[in-house]
Formats: sequence, structure tokens, C-alpha cells
Amino acid sequence: MAAPQTQTFTSLLENAVAAVQGASRQLLDFTVGSVLRAVIESTCALALWLQAEALQIASLTRFSTSSGADADSWAADFAFERLAAQSATGPVLFARFTSTQQATLNVGQIVQTADGTQKFAVIADTSQPSFDSTQNAYILQAGISEVLATVSAVVPGSAGNVQVGFINTLGSAIPGVDTVTNLVAFTNGADAEPDAAFKARFVLYIQSLSKATPAAISAAIESVQQDVTNSLTENQMFDGTADPGNFYAVVDDGSGSPSASFLSGIANAIDLVRPIGSTFQVFGPTLIQASVQMSLTIAAGYNQAQVDGLVQSAVEDYIASLSIGEPLPFTRLAQLAYDASPGVTNVTNVLLNGGTADLVASNKQVIRPGVLTII
Repeated sequence: MAAPQTQTFTSLLENAVAAVQGASRQLLDFTVGSVLRAVIESTCALALWLQAEALQIASLTRFSTSSGADADSWAADFAFERLAAQSATGPVLFARFTSTQQATLNVGQIVQTADGTQKFAVIADTSQPSFDSTQNAYILQAGISEVLATVSAVVPGSAGNVQVGFINTLGSAIPGVDTVTNLVAFTNGADAEPDAAFKARFVLYIQSLSKATPAAISAAIESVQQDVTNSLTENQMFDGTADPGNFYAVVDDGSGSPSASFLSGIANAIDLVRPIGSTFQVFGPTLIQASVQMSLTIAAGYNQAQVDGLVQSAVEDYIASLSIGEPLPFTRLAQLAYDASPGVTNVTNVLLNGGTADLVASNKQVIRPGVLTII
């Protein structure tokens, strides 16, 4: 649809006055405050309102210009839905001071941040060695002082993303368990899919219909939830052995350690669009942790702790955004620090995993934040 030609109040008024004067055989009074000008101005105001209504209706009837619920209703005609908000998930470490007795961590147990604003529930995860499916719980055997369990934010959305060590409080007492902490940052929580991403994914969806192509498989993978990245390899097994007709997908949900249920959901989505006669497998990526160290020189008038926090968040967010196989350039770290705050005047002693080389990932690996030391 061509862009409509719109008019301002002034142009409407000028055109109306010119039309009336042209149709009249005498000079009419259109000075400010005159009766005839007031009538014309009121008519132009009404025309301006009608123009706005027409533009609004036009925007709502096209997917590219609609938004929110209107975009949802438009896409619903194609059985295409917006991805809902997703909860931040990841592993936490439960520990105790005395390990003489067995302890049980039931699914549903609540842990939280120190201020109680972000709560997380223990969820079932068969990929964790300590999870017992028959008891639907994680088991701390006698003689074992700590165990990893997977938790998920109670309230979906990006507000559930937390930095290392922020989950540090038990929601209620657990016999035989004393402490809890998250050793890695949670970065895979996301708000409901924004309009721009919703519309971009709709284009991929339409392009992938009735096709068994890499693009169709990627579109199916990305439809499972937000912030999913993937790498496809054709005619090979995961170990590199040649196998014509087989492909495998390495997928990540943003955590670097996707759960078994997530991988199963991806496999189900791929199965709906895969080529007939082909076989495939789905794997989570091998996690590469990026530990960063740097020293900052802060300008006068800036708070050292606040600037350190801004830089740490910037570095952490960048590393967490890397896709499968995407490298982490060493020189980008200093750039992130400078861009994080105008209070940073110098960045020195920068180390990435103890060295100064780029961190490289293969199509089976993903880089995620490790220990960040910003001083």
C-alpha cells in the first residue's frame, strides 16, 4: 500500500480558504476572529481528526504497522503466536556444614535473592546426576556436602536474570541443607517477544512453509522459545564421522547448559519439518567459561563501585549474548569498559582466561560469563 498523503492543520486551512475564495465572486473576510474563519477552522479540525482515524485504521489492518494485541490478532489468522515471556533458569549449588545424614531437595523448593525480590523454584532436571526421578527430588547422599540443582524464576521475564552469587537465601528451611548460591549468572530470562522480533520471525515462518531446508529447521528451532541459538551440521555424526542423510543441531537457550526437557522440545520441533528419510540428533553446546579481569581508572566525581558495577554488567551481558560458535575478541573487553561509563578514563591489566588472546568457539561450543573481576 502506498503511503497516504496527509495534511497538517495549516495546509487544510489554506486549501479550504483558497477553495472558498475561488468559488466566491467577492472578497470574503478570513481575518483571525472572523465568523467565516472560525467555521473553516472548526471544519479543518474535524478533518484532521478524521485523517488521524483513517491512518489508525490503516495501520491496524497491516501486520507491518500494527502492534501489540492488534499484531497478535493479525498473525492468529495464520496460527502464528507471539512467544511468551520465559523464566530465567540455571544451576544453583546447595551446600551444608554437616554431611552425616542424607538430605532431600524437593521439586518446588523456593530459593531467592537476599532482598526477596527474585524467587526461584527447584525444577526437575534429569541431566543433573543428583536428580532422582522416582522421588522427583535431588538427593544429597550421606557424606556429600554439596549438590547442583536446577531452578527456574517464579515470575517469567528478564527481571529473573541475576548475577553470580545473587541467589543466596533459602525460601524456607530444608533439613540437612544450610546454604545456596548460583555459581553462574542467569541470563536466559526474557520478556514477551517484542513486536520487531515477532514480525521478523513471521517472515521466516512464511518462508519455511512446505520446505525441508536449513532455514526451515532453524525457524522451527527458534519457534520453541526466545533467545534460542543453533548450529546445524549436515551429513555428519556429532563425533565427525561422515553419515550421508544425517544432521545434528547444537542448540542453546542462553544458559550455556540447556536442560533435557528443552532439548526434547527442540527435537520435537525439528521432527515436524525435517526431510523425509533423514535422521538427526540434538545436543546442547559445550560450555566455555570466559573469566575476565581488568583494572579501571575512574575520573574524579564518579563513584568507583557504581562504575565497576556498570562495566561488569556490560561485559557480562555481551558475553551472555554470544551465539554458538561466536568468538570473544580480546580487544572488545576494553571497548565495553569504555562504553559502559564516561567515568572510565583508562583500562589496564586486561586478561581473558588469564591471557590476552581471543577466545574461540567451534560450532559445538558456546562462550558464557565466568568469574569477572573488575577493580
